[in-house]
Amino acid sequence: MEQHRPTVLVVGATGRVAALVVPALVRRGATVRALVRSESGRRQAIGNGAAEAVVADLRDPPSLRRAAVGADGVFHIGPAFQADETQMGCNLVAAAQQAGVRKFVFSSVIQPTHVTLANHASKVPVEAALFESKLEYTLLHPANFFQNLRGAWPGMARDGVFAEPYPVHTRIARVDYRDVAEVAAIALTEDRLAYGSFELCAPGRFNPQEIAAMAGEALGRPVAARELDFEGWVERTRPPYDARQLQLLSKVHAHYAAHGLGGNALTLEAILGRAPRTLAQYIRELAAA
Repeated sequence: MEQHRPTVLVVGATGRVAALVVPALVRRGATVRALVRSESGRRQAIGNGAAEAVVADLRDPPSLRRAAVGADGVFHIGPAFQADETQMGCNLVAAAQQAGVRKFVFSSVIQPTHVTLANHASKVPVEAALFESKLEYTLLHPANFFQNLRGAWPGMARDGVFAEPYPVHTRIARVDYRDVAEVAAIALTEDRLAYGSFELCAPGRFNPQEIAAMAGEALGRPVAARELDFEGWVERTRPPYDARQLQLLSKVHAHYAAHGLGGNALTLEAILGRAPRTLAQYIRELAAA
């Protein structure tokens, strides 16, 4: 008998990190249906490995219901720092239920109950909606993404400086989103992660001085760590955010400056059945590329 290939609706299939979920699902035998916002997004998603793509809007519940019909699972990651991120997530949870979807994986954030940070607080009602749903939910709580270092990499390679808007001794838990994507794919193609909430971190909490040393070793020349004010960091890295989003991001960095970010790698290693990717490995990849 031919094994059932689950169809998974993937939100963010053309995005910087959520696109990594598409190949992870394909490797596990799933059929990926990408949720995109435009025809150009449709072409991009298909090129990334999705079998099909549907144009829908997280602010338009009827379009979400149409997109979810026939899907076995949904992967969702909210758009960063959007004012209505919570409502968009709750819209999708409701649409998935109405369409008869079985599994729902939500890529939330590490320490979501730390609600003094807006990007954490916006996740909590979406998680609550899943708790109150009939969906087989899996909540992923990833640390700061390795992939966020891509914005700083040109400066490291060009100037030999790793500049972040917090002190050079600040330690932050991080994770390679490829490992998060693999966990999401496991949750959507197996049952062992159903109804679980999982903190996902790579080993170690490295400060900018240690990251600069890793970059220097990978590049074969010294890289220095330096603290910038937030405005200087924005000018240097040019994140794709508007003024409101940048204001919220500045509060995240202020929190890092005051408290760092904790996290533990045990859960990620247990789920994967292997050691998670390390930050040093990721930096070597950046240097090789």
